[in-house]
Amino acid sequence: MNMITPVSDAAEIPRGGTLSVRLAKRDVEIDAAQALRYAVFYEEMGARPDAMTLLTRRDRDRHDAVADHLIVVDETASDLPCGIVATYRLIDADAAAGAGGFYSAGEFDIAPLLGAGRVLELGRSCVHPRYRSGAVLQLLWRGIAEYVHPRKSELLFGCASLPGIDPEAVADQLAVLGHHYLAPAAIRPVALPGRFVELRRKAEGDFDARQAFMRLPPLLKGYLRLGGTVGDGAVIDVQFNTIDVALVVSTERITSRYLRHYVRNGGVAA
Repeated sequence: MNMITPVSDAAEIPRGGTLSVRLAKRDVEIDAAQALRYAVFYEEMGARPDAMTLLTRRDRDRHDAVADHLIVVDETASDLPCGIVATYRLIDADAAAGAGGFYSAGEFDIAPLLGAGRVLELGRSCVHPRYRSGAVLQLLWRGIAEYVHPRKSELLFGCASLPGIDPEAVADQLAVLGHHYLAPAAIRPVALPGRFVELRRKAEGDFDARQAFMRLPPLLKGYLRLGGTVGDGAVIDVQFNTIDVALVVSTERITSRYLRHYVRNGGVAA
């Protein structure tokens, strides 16, 4: 496992909340984050567990052992393991090499990204139902901003998901992504052959772009508002009951908007 250091020890939410954001420091915290992922992905969102996942009630894969795990903790939440209320998995190129590649490479050709500078893959993001607020999302952004700053990561990427596995049910949402948010060709991931699902399922003018954008998942909308873009094509993930798109965002967008507000004294808390 990677060397783990705190991102922040006291990232209080607005209005005097009790939440903090940092990297997991102990195996028990990573286990608790995996338990939260299981509860959200499998019990709430309808993902299909294999036998081991069902037995352990943990969402785990080979990338967990090499990743850093960003967690939001509520020290007062005694009913939740380690008080963890949100999590994000962070994988850089060195860590990915230890796992045989990035997770996203199983769905998308990400070769254009890997030649574009220092990259960081974000994944397995989830928030406990009681804590789904803008404050928690801002804490996750803060943690990511503090994480990428000293590492000089240039691009963030990962699989962003829409619920369900029927492209026609989210045709408007896919269309607005395909017509308005495609990544520049030089850094554009493409869904793998045989798994490619067309984004531009409707022509311009055949859907309400504003309404389609508003129906996108909140986290995906947040990335797009920060200048994020998507790859060409989507992928149906039957196991997780989702339709995935490859998301790409410049870290400059995040650090310029969030780091100046949240990082104290020009560095990460040690």
